[in-house]
Amino acid sequence: MGIVDYSDSDDDQPVKKIKTDFAPDVTVKELPTMYTTVDSKELTRNIPLKDLNEPIQGPANPFSVTKQIQARNMMSGFVEEHHMNDATFNNLSRTFDAYGYTVNPDGSHTDMVGDMDLAKKQEGRTIDEIKKKRKEREGKGNVEDDSFKGPWAGFKDKIYDMPMRTKEQDVYVAPQYTFDKKKLEPKETKETTTFHGNEEYDYLGRSFMHPPSDVGVNLHGEIGNKECFIPKNLIHTWTGHTKGVNAIRFFPKTAHLLLSCSLDHKIKLWDVYRERQCKRTYMGHEKGVRDVQFNNDGTKFLSASYDKFVKLWDTETGQCVQRYPMKKIPFCLRFNPNESKNNMFLVGSEDRKIYQYDTRSQEVVETYDRHLGPVNSITFCHDNRKFISTSDDKTLRIWEFGIPIVIKFVAESDLHSMPAVTLSYDRKNFACQSLDNKIYIFSAEGMLRQNKKKIFQGHLVAGYACQPGWSPDNRFIMSGDSEGKMWFWDYKTTKLYKKFQAHDKVITSCLWHPHESSKVATSSWDGTIK
Repeated sequence: MGIVDYSDSDDDQPVKKIKTDFAPDVTVKELPTMYTTVDSKELTRNIPLKDLNEPIQGPANPFSVTKQIQARNMMSGFVEEHHMNDATFNNLSRTFDAYGYTVNPDGSHTDMVGDMDLAKKQEGRTIDEIKKKRKEREGKGNVEDDSFKGPWAGFKDKIYDMPMRTKEQDVYVAPQYTFDKKKLEPKETKETTTFHGNEEYDYLGRSFMHPPSDVGVNLHGEIGNKECFIPKNLIHTWTGHTKGVNAIRFFPKTAHLLLSCSLDHKIKLWDVYRERQCKRTYMGHEKGVRDVQFNNDGTKFLSASYDKFVKLWDTETGQCVQRYPMKKIPFCLRFNPNESKNNMFLVGSEDRKIYQYDTRSQEVVETYDRHLGPVNSITFCHDNRKFISTSDDKTLRIWEFGIPIVIKFVAESDLHSMPAVTLSYDRKNFACQSLDNKIYIFSAEGMLRQNKKKIFQGHLVAGYACQPGWSPDNRFIMSGDSEGKMWFWDYKTTKLYKKFQAHDKVITSCLWHPHESSKVATSSWDGTIK
């Protein structure tokens, strides 16, 4: 830029010119991108004219901010969305999954991707077009001669092989399937036992089953004459089982031994006092053991397993005395507590029946068949003249022992299945664990009636058969839940008294010691007994 300096005199003097540059040279720096962001309201750089005059490239609108974005900016460039209805997309997707190729979605079948050999063989048809062609049948034929087929004509491409009726065989005989009955029958397993103690007999010739007298507890005292209290501390943990424990049972009357059955096919007998070690292991089932039950004096016990066997064991020697093969899985079993009928026991089975066995003849004496689902529990009541059974059919039925006729049953529309039932120590009531996360109380005297005022809830047991328990003085009701917690309720007020974390998994059984006022035994699917 030039600036001219004019003189004030009238003399003709040459004009003096001065050149000065006010603006420095500007070098255009090439930025990695030429465009601004979508939400920008000003230009961050000066775009050259030659770039502004370039032809439009890329998607139609790469910076659309409408609700339906027409293009997306990706690492490899811009991608435009293609709108397609769900039916067309599913047709092309299923075609590619079934045949390994797909076609152009515009329906022209000109562009094909995938297995080209199969695509040419199928003429580029989609799976819907192929199925439509399959449905085209051959001609019906002429009615006047024997070529008439009508709706029984085969498909044109012979995809399906349908049985056709002929004159010689007007009835189609389906193929007969035969089963090997030997494979369906329960497999008998050889029984073994292991004694884990130091000596089976002491210096007086008494076996390990003899109740101790030096533990500071009167194990022969009357049950229920002491006031019970909620346990506070963990005393001992048995960890002999490798899988979940299904049930535990105290030794009758004295409760100085504890019997347990597990999913690891084993049954173990534990010492409750002194060293608290495992006394004997009983092995003889091929699958997990579902339930165990002592007889009145504890000299023998029954075991029910998923291998469809019920076995009678000698507690002291570990010998298997009798075996009872069954057609279905036995779920529960009970000896008749009556002294004159202690040779009888009941088995609730998966086939909706209750079988009554006699250990003297080893045969089924009676069958109780009225349930509409698998039998889950059996409980004796009314001086052992009657028993109550629960089933998956959501009913409770009371039976006369030895007579296969239902005296009374409870089947309410709001009742759920009750897989676990426990009789109180005074034998006046029994607690039913319901799958709607509640414990209901029914009267064990007179007719079968529910106590509407006694409902215990708060725990989560839906889907599990958690055995509830009573305190010997009938003051508390307890139960485990699916989260491994123990719950204690006051029986009079039905209010929650205490809860605490006892196990890592589902608690299957909980038993209150009959002679100690604040001792409770629990078993769980975590494989431990506490």
